[in-house]
Amino acid sequence: MQNRQDNAGDKTHRQVVIVGAGFGGLQTAKTLANTEVDVTLIDRHNYHLFQPLLYQVATAALTPAEIASPIRHVVRDAKNVTVFMDTVENVDTKTRTIGTKGARRLSYDYLILATGARHSYFGKNEWASDAPGLKTIDDAFELRRRILTAFEKAEMENDPEKRKAWLTFIIVGAGPTGAELAGAIAELARRSLVFDFRHIKPDSARIILADAGSRVLSRFNGKLSTRAHKHLEDLGVEIALNARVDHVDAGGVDIGGRNIAARTVIWAAGVEASPAGKWLAADTDKTGRIIVKDDLSVPGHPHIFAIGDTASFTAKSETQPLPGVAPVAKQMGKHVAQSILADRNGEKRRAFRYHDHGSMATIGRDKAIADINGFRFSGFPGWLLWSFAHIYFLVGFRNRITIGLSWLWSYLTWQRGVRLITGVNEPVQTAQQKSKTSRAA
Repeated sequence: MQNRQDNAGDKTHRQVVIVGAGFGGLQTAKTLANTEVDVTLIDRHNYHLFQPLLYQVATAALTPAEIASPIRHVVRDAKNVTVFMDTVENVDTKTRTIGTKGARRLSYDYLILATGARHSYFGKNEWASDAPGLKTIDDAFELRRRILTAFEKAEMENDPEKRKAWLTFIIVGAGPTGAELAGAIAELARRSLVFDFRHIKPDSARIILADAGSRVLSRFNGKLSTRAHKHLEDLGVEIALNARVDHVDAGGVDIGGRNIAARTVIWAAGVEASPAGKWLAADTDKTGRIIVKDDLSVPGHPHIFAIGDTASFTAKSETQPLPGVAPVAKQMGKHVAQSILADRNGEKRRAFRYHDHGSMATIGRDKAIADINGFRFSGFPGWLLWSFAHIYFLVGFRNRITIGLSWLWSYLTWQRGVRLITGVNEPVQTAQQKSKTSRAA
């Protein structure tokens, strides 16, 4: 069993284990940096991913290196923070230890679960291979491969109906990820690729954004949602609302009572939490998020916290849990760190209060919506706000510069510089198949 101490051997230092280096987990570690606690930060990757820009990797606008930073580099000045690249598999609340895939056993005085979320197919996991989602860099590479390959296949296809299927792209889910993907694919087809082919017209591609709800970007104000709807239609995106997906396969989608032939389907319709709730046998909501107390601790476990997509927190003045977005996770991470320090100083913990500074989503070039502290913007002003905000919140000065230059070049030329197709000969596998392959190896 491993349990770290400071250099002087002072056993009064509390052992804080953070599982997950997303927005919430990393914020917790940064807030606890160089305080009188020992922090172990565990993640299955060695990098922190700026997930809001992941769709730009999937649509050939950015590289992974521009939206990700090595975790060790981010916390390099925090002398009390140790980073492990490992996967947590279980938690023993009686002995206050966690077990990892790497056969490591770590003890904790405080445990923060910031394990994020994964795709939810609402019980239809067999759709995953034909309708991949977007949560990781590997997902982005796979989507980029499928999107660019579709145009290449269409260029070589002589059958008009098969060519039409290759040039049909369906995005299921009209939240921020779905809307941003639809707009980016539309611009890729109608601007970046329009002169690159001889037998097809990329600008004839059909991009369909489907959702079971009654409007796009439903979390936003009704007027902003309407403007986003118009922005998408201006880009040539077809929007199908109140349209439930009944079936997905390699040939297309059954949606809203009709079958649409499409060789590229992207899932952006739902998420579910990690299995962290099962590790603790804790009460969870319908998506698997742990229902936490007002200080973000897990009921019955005052030294265990859940934050970000792992937590279901409903403020007393609200009827719905907070959404799984980066600002919520970051504020939760900071609050949990402050609660740990308050315990150490013999102070009372405070209840978590989320300060909503606004929301924003981009539809494409010069087209975005933003609701900032009650001030609403759309079109070019909204796009400028979105651009500056995302550059500002990126981790790493180098990332800000490279993305700013990449966006400027793309804005002036309409070109996307990462139109490489990789992994062409690799078979597409479902998550279950990948798991079986990994175990067999």
